[in-house]
Amino acid sequence: MPNIQIRIQNAFSNYLGIDNAKAMRDATIAVIGVQKNALRDLAEFKIEVSEDFKPDKILLNEILTNLGFTQYHKAAKRKDQEALIQLLYQFKTNMIPSLQTTITAAGTPVALITTIINYADTLKNSNVTQETLKGSRKEVSQAGVTEFNAIYTQVISVAKISAKFYKDDKAIKDEFSYAKTIKNLNQPNSKNNNPHPPPPPPPAE
Repeated sequence: MPNIQIRIQNAFSNYLGIDNAKAMRDATIAVIGVQKNALRDLAEFKIEVSEDFKPDKILLNEILTNLGFTQYHKAAKRKDQEALIQLLYQFKTNMIPSLQTTITAAGTPVALITTIINYADTLKNSNVTQETLKGSRKEVSQAGVTEFNAIYTQVISVAKISAKFYKDDKAIKDEFSYAKTIKNLNQPNSKNNNPHPPPPPPPAE
């Protein structure tokens, strides 16, 4: 009889895409991390510019509009990925040398502007990776259904044999009861869900 644990692990990987799911979670975490940092630095930039150009409201509004804040910033703060990407790309595209000179001369650090510009490609690439992994997640095929049914049959067979072997020890026998296992899973606080200690070794001859 083949090793059941290995067979189950292989089925999870081959038919449910467990490895793919982990990669997608990692990609999602990366996207969230970039979003958080980008939103923080964009907020800092907006505050800096708003203070530096407070005396000239017309120029301030022009800067914020040209760099995408007027159109996309509110949506980006609501965790809209597409809005954030649009904002970052408009920021990157319209931050021409003359505008950057005007902004930095008023007090905004060059490093902050450079960091925000770099977020554009970083977030887009992370987002593409995330979406690609979403599209490649595996659906359970008919072959998968067949394999999981076969595993179920094999496990039930082992459970029946084990239950007969421990027929005189109800506590151990119940460990191999499918019905009782399902009941315990549905009642996580049930006292029956406590693990039973292993049976004592047989007395020495």
